[in-house]
Amino acid sequence: MIVSPKRMTRSEILKKFHDQVEQGIPIIGGGAGIGLSAKCEELGGIDLIITYNSGRFRMDGRPSISGLLPFGSANDIVKELAAQVMPMARHTPVLAGVFAQDNYRFMDKYLEELKDLGFAGIQNFPSFADFSGAQKVELEEVGYGVENEIEMMRLAHQMDMLTAPYIFNEDQCAAMTEAGADIIVVHCGCTKGGLSGLKTDVAYGLAEAAEYADKMAKIAQDINPDVFVICHGGPIAEPDDVKYILAHTEHICGFFGASSMERLPAERAITQQVRDFKALRL
Repeated sequence: MIVSPKRMTRSEILKKFHDQVEQGIPIIGGGAGIGLSAKCEELGGIDLIITYNSGRFRMDGRPSISGLLPFGSANDIVKELAAQVMPMARHTPVLAGVFAQDNYRFMDKYLEELKDLGFAGIQNFPSFADFSGAQKVELEEVGYGVENEIEMMRLAHQMDMLTAPYIFNEDQCAAMTEAGADIIVVHCGCTKGGLSGLKTDVAYGLAEAAEYADKMAKIAQDINPDVFVICHGGPIAEPDDVKYILAHTEHICGFFGASSMERLPAERAITQQVRDFKALRL
């Protein structure tokens, strides 16, 4: 029989993060699209687990960007993933990726539902910020847009949920911080590498990513000195990449990895394990 564990409150989580950052220990978050990922991440000592619809696709062998396509209701998928992830992450705060553009449900009721499931907070994924050009203009004209994600973060903050939004530019960074974001996650692009990751060069290298992330962090901390700012994606995929970012930024205090935490390690480990078995001889 599985009994729901006592979960940390938002204030307890933030105090823990403040204490460890003061000790020079970065905040490390990881995506979990299956229960095994969450279980192993917790065993590894992860600080924060995030589950959203792309987690299911990436661990099904599909590209993470599949989460932006209409393969199912993103918010319904997160509720389904809760049954897989939450029992495996009994001592780690778990955030839900929420699709703010969903106008088939009342967002306040949905957030309450997520709290009841044990989620400590939310992240804005899938995010409208991934759209651009004429498509973006048309969607905004009929009521869809990043503003919905900002207001969702404001609502979650008022409900005392931990908020860790992705941001993609300066305006979003400022607006999300003003809405009460606890952790700003600077999105540096889709993670490169592996069997289903990007094959082409990302928009910029590690040096440019460090400069960009630190610039966003400065914007956020000018508004709220207590906000945590961490990085994600693009060329930042491996521990050495994060080590570089931390060494070359002044305000970045952690990293959130999705493909970096479950897809890439699983691809390497399973492939090598099979090769080791196949290397045996009678």
